[in-house]
Amino acid sequence: MSEGAAPVKMRSQLSGLRGSWLLPAVLSTTAGAVDIIGFLALGGLFTAHISGNLCVVAAHYITGRFSRVGPLLSVPVFVAMLGVMTLAFGRVEKADDVSQRALLVLHAVLLAACLGLGVGFGPFADADRPMAVLVGMLAVAAMATQNALVRLALQDTPATAVMSTNITQLAIDLATLARDRGDADELARARRRGSMIFPVVVAFVGGCAAGAALEVPCGLWALALPVVLAVLAVPLGVVQRRPNHVRRQAEEHRPNQ
Repeated sequence: MSEGAAPVKMRSQLSGLRGSWLLPAVLSTTAGAVDIIGFLALGGLFTAHISGNLCVVAAHYITGRFSRVGPLLSVPVFVAMLGVMTLAFGRVEKADDVSQRALLVLHAVLLAACLGLGVGFGPFADADRPMAVLVGMLAVAAMATQNALVRLALQDTPATAVMSTNITQLAIDLATLARDRGDADELARARRRGSMIFPVVVAFVGGCAAGAALEVPCGLWALALPVVLAVLAVPLGVVQRRPNHVRRQAEEHRPNQ
């Protein structure tokens, strides 16, 4: 590839990224809402932030104030769901649109089932009751499916369910851009990552705020918000993937100059 072709390719990639932030932002809003609703309505269960459940378990044995069954089950359920998704779909970006759509549909179905059972049998005074645990594990399975979707299918997309790494990387990239010294490629990569991470972080915080605001007056009916977002993500994922897929094919078949 000639020296003149490299900037053209970089501009093409940046242009594609500017149009690809919407689906990750919707997924991140979904994760934030599900996480806070589960925490408030299901005895402190983190559905999208599995490491937080280890803290909940420790807090339960010290204070006795939190559920213990849900947080204990969340880690094996999350890992098992990720394993099943990987075995079933593998590297989705190498497959067709049907595979990615299947993950998005499964994500929405699991959240809808969580909403249906939560509204039908809740609210749960005891978060260790079998039905409460089942509702929580459906939410955990939905978030595991979302994580699998991001890791397997959405290339170069930041995590949509856990913000610690995203915020760390965003802070580093902002400092790199503020310094405005060094290699041009390094600055371009920092700008590229920041343009993807920032809306995801903002969306997650917005999802947490909206989920909490809805859960207080509505209880588990608040899960209707992430269900609607998950349903909207299905056609959005198809619309976004097609131009990205076409662009990758064009780049693969472009002769080196």
